[in-house]
Amino acid sequence: MSGKLIVFEGTDGSGKATQSKLLCSRLEAEGIPFRKIDFPRYGKPSAAMVQEYLNGNLGKKPGDVNAYAASMFFSMDRYASYQQDWGDFYEAGGLVVADRYTTSNAVHQASKLLKSERKEYLDWLFELEYGKLGLPKPDLVIYLDMPTEITEQMMRQREQATGTHADIHEQDETYLKNCRANAKEIVKECGWSVLNCAKDGNPRTPEDIHAQVYRLVKKLL
Repeated sequence: MSGKLIVFEGTDGSGKATQSKLLCSRLEAEGIPFRKIDFPRYGKPSAAMVQEYLNGNLGKKPGDVNAYAASMFFSMDRYASYQQDWGDFYEAGGLVVADRYTTSNAVHQASKLLKSERKEYLDWLFELEYGKLGLPKPDLVIYLDMPTEITEQMMRQREQATGTHADIHEQDETYLKNCRANAKEIVKECGWSVLNCAKDGNPRTPEDIHAQVYRLVKKLL
């Protein structure tokens, strides 16, 4: 028996953490058992190479590390998390809510490649994680589409509020724009559910977006 896996995806600053938190609060209030997972698992040994990459220790720009190498860092962290944290719960039929997943590699790393190279990469990525590593495929991927100009503002505000420092993805506006453009093609190919998180140049309220999220989720419950 396998469970259900719901994934929140989007470029940096698109509101994934907010929406996954709102969904989890709703599930808890309705008495629906679930597990919440986040990637990367900062501070865990399995995420060490992810942190080396995002901290700029392997290259100061995202493109300094090729798509396949960078993907392996994230894939190993996911494999470890499945073995250590949530695999048994999922395999027993549990509901899992993920903030990022294999889908993040599809959005971020595929953007480093020429358009003609992306299908080969995506085939490799999904076969690696869902085939060779045995990680479950998502039952629902909710892609939060937010204009890059807005996500940049939100990330800078978050840095000031939390005292954190942006990683090499978050610092590179051109890279983030490329990721969003790449994702527009990938969501069609992969059948993800796209939610537009801005209206008339302004972000929609988290509660408004959540209502749309829950309508999608209820179909799985």
